Amino acid sequence: MRNIGIILAFVFFFTAPLLAQEGDVEAVADTLITNIDENRALDGSTIDISKTAADSAYMAEQYTKAIDIYEQLLKKGVSHEIYYNLGNSYYKKENIAKALLNYERAVLLSPNNRDYKANLEIARLKTVDKYEPTPELFFISWAKSIVNWMSSDQWAITSITLFILGLVALGFFFLTKQALIKRIAMVATFVMLLSVPVTNYCASYQKKKINNKDTAIVMEPSVTVRSTPSETGTTLFVIHEGKKVNITDASMTEWLEIELENGEVGWLPKNSIEVI
Repeated sequence: MRNIGIILAFVFFFTAPLLAQEGDVEAVADTLITNIDENRALDGSTIDISKTAADSAYMAEQYTKAIDIYEQLLKKGVSHEIYYNLGNSYYKKENIAKALLNYERAVLLSPNNRDYKANLEIARLKTVDKYEPTPELFFISWAKSIVNWMSSDQWAITSITLFILGLVALGFFFLTKQALIKRIAMVATFVMLLSVPVTNYCASYQKKKINNKDTAIVMEPSVTVRSTPSETGTTLFVIHEGKKVNITDASMTEWLEIELENGEVGWLPKNSIEVI
């Protein structure tokens, strides 16, 4: 009875967060649209709304058509791949702000994709205001690199897998009579089950980044950042198209308080930026 109680305690302790995370997996799962569908383009003509059609338009250097189809696809469901392809299309059209916006969205959904990050950095070179990452302690950068190693879905699947394997190892520990297997099972149980909260935290952190909506890209050629949420506020500095900002206060109807990576803070019109 004591052994059964221990098993039930492990199950109760680890199952609650995992079940919640499993729901998150479904909530943020990418919907890659590949079905053929007849729809209308912005100019009223009939076009094939599918990823294949969009990719074909891009390969044929019909970037406006590709953008139209990718945008239509995203109305049906988000996908890091479509965001990335849309970013490439905007880049070819030399719309750097829109390219950066979609590259950022792709990286947000798939933080471990090297191609997405590479194109994001290339697009940043085209902006007036260069990206200046905030200096961090080495262990903070190291921790972030681990968290960004996988997406929210991948971390959640890892958590569930480790949890199940941990329970299997725990079962071996209680059921086997061989000393060696018992010791191996005990070590495996502790390693796997103690890893579950870590991987679960990584999944939750990635999910939180997706849901927070607290970063944005400047869409206007130039924007004056002011000391107060008013056109009469003191001019603090000017930022330009493609600049990434952190949103620190979204309580106003028409104004947002933003912060740059160097710590500068101010207010700008809400319609001058687009949330990532």
